[in-house]
Amino acid sequence: MRLPRFLKPSTVVSAHCDLPCGVYDPAQARIEAESIKAIAEKYAANTDPEFRTRAILIKEQRAELVKHHLWVLWTDYFKAPHFEKYPHLHQLFNEATKLAGAGGAKGSIDVAVADQLLGKIEEISKIFWETKQA
Repeated sequence: MRLPRFLKPSTVVSAHCDLPCGVYDPAQARIEAESIKAIAEKYAANTDPEFRTRAILIKEQRAELVKHHLWVLWTDYFKAPHFEKYPHLHQLFNEATKLAGAGGAKGSIDVAVADQLLGKIEEISKIFWETKQA
């Protein structure tokens, strides 16, 4: 069934939230990744099973938030000219989101994995801020 012409939107927009604010910052992903690292450190220092269970649950939630914030940057902020100027950017985002996922920080309690994730986010952040200067 076709919509009557007067019901069709005249402008189509998209954003990472319901209001296209234009505010993007890799710091959101970095803060969540720092939380993952801190949780892994606290997990290693605590043998209480209830604490460890809560730590794993919270770490997994933070890992999902890292993936979300990275996906928003990857799909909403970065555009074709950015990917042309930085041809490794797609690979970098792929590696970072994998490090946040089940095969990385979400599925591991290893501080070294959290450090790797933070390193990838830092690389993305450098490129992000370079594009903001342009």
